[in-house]
Amino acid sequence: MSNYQVIDPYTEETSATYPTATPAKIEKALTVGNAYYQATRHQGFAGICARSAQLQRLAVLFKQNENRLAEMATTNMGKLLRESHGEINGSIGVANYYAHHGAEALQPRMRQYQGVANAQISYEPTGIVLAIEPWNFPYTQVMRVFAPNFILGNPVILKHAPSVASCALLFAEMVQAAGIAPAAMQNLFLTNEQAATVIADSRVQGVALTGSVRAGRTIASEAAQALTKSTLELGGNDAFIVLADADVPAAAAAAVGSRLRNAGQVCVSAKRFIVHQAVAPAFTAAVKAAFAQQKIGDPRAEDTTLAPLASAEVRQRIQAQVDQAVAHGAEVLVAGGSDFSQPGYFFKPVLLGNIKSDNPIFDAELFGPVGQLHIVESDDAAITLANRSQYGLAGTVFGAVEHAQAIAAQIETGQIFINQQAVAQPELPFGGVKNSGYGREMSEQALFEFANQKVIAH
Repeated sequence: MSNYQVIDPYTEETSATYPTATPAKIEKALTVGNAYYQATRHQGFAGICARSAQLQRLAVLFKQNENRLAEMATTNMGKLLRESHGEINGSIGVANYYAHHGAEALQPRMRQYQGVANAQISYEPTGIVLAIEPWNFPYTQVMRVFAPNFILGNPVILKHAPSVASCALLFAEMVQAAGIAPAAMQNLFLTNEQAATVIADSRVQGVALTGSVRAGRTIASEAAQALTKSTLELGGNDAFIVLADADVPAAAAAAVGSRLRNAGQVCVSAKRFIVHQAVAPAFTAAVKAAFAQQKIGDPRAEDTTLAPLASAEVRQRIQAQVDQAVAHGAEVLVAGGSDFSQPGYFFKPVLLGNIKSDNPIFDAELFGPVGQLHIVESDDAAITLANRSQYGLAGTVFGAVEHAQAIAAQIETGQIFINQQAVAQPELPFGGVKNSGYGREMSEQALFEFANQKVIAH
């Protein structure tokens, strides 16, 4: 790829084209990023407190520019405009969390050892962090890496998805407008080959990726060769378990909301509906009705409920998965799929059932408005099926609270929510197990991922 191209998923028109970075620009970014790190590493806790105030200003700027930011997200990746506004406010929440709590979490701590001796543990930056981010949440994904590393003192170089390149530039613009040094967050339009070169550079001491399992294997390997720490969030095939004592209307509404949010392009959306047979008829009827009633159209229109997918490639991929699933015996409970009746990368919701373990989609992530319905006879069967996955990112259990908590405790996943949709929150660690990756974003844990936890014993 020689350029980053931004195509509006609703109009299918190209809105911007950007050249990829030159070797000279990459070297300059590494040089100024390293100089910034060398300066911040000597600022100590006072520097952390000063950066907290700067991050607070960034949150204010995001709010002041909410309309501009939201419109850019909708133009770049097609999400409903009201969902874009929600993302801006989510980004503000992440920035405010670290502005208000980062310094406290990073305050030096005293530990006693050998019963009498004392040691101080301080938290220092380690160097440049390369953030490789996806298109589905073009601001919050970046803020989740930038905010904790900025507070700590690590400069961030951003390699964003090409389709949201304009969002990447706007994020960097907001950072600089907040009075933050440009070296603290630099956007580079990198090819994959250039990203590998950046990872291999000794000035880069961390790599944070949100992407696919395939991308995770590549990035983890490149980082390992450089002995550089990495964190990976690689998607999921999240179970949405509905127990026999669940509030079925509430469960169905949450399942539909989770599966169709952001047109189904969410790592932690409900992807596998695992439903006890006692409530399966009522749950299925409610979900089928809601799927069938979705209105596709202009993502800026208030009455539109389902936006276009982010690109032609995303639509082609999800359609191929549905076709393959049906060819292998899946039952079509709600017929939908690619809609070519108007411009835009539209895809009507699909609900599939009778999915056997040898079906290609049985343990695949479906990144689009496609739900899978599995009916089970018991709690044990629900737990077994939920855990029969290469992924372990998030999940949901609907049922009487104590019952649901007992089931949730047995699910192999990074986070699980009771009687509510799975949604990332800045106060809670976010990440997964198994092929969903390793490391954590959000909460105080993100502050420590790329920190030198330095001990001075005396």
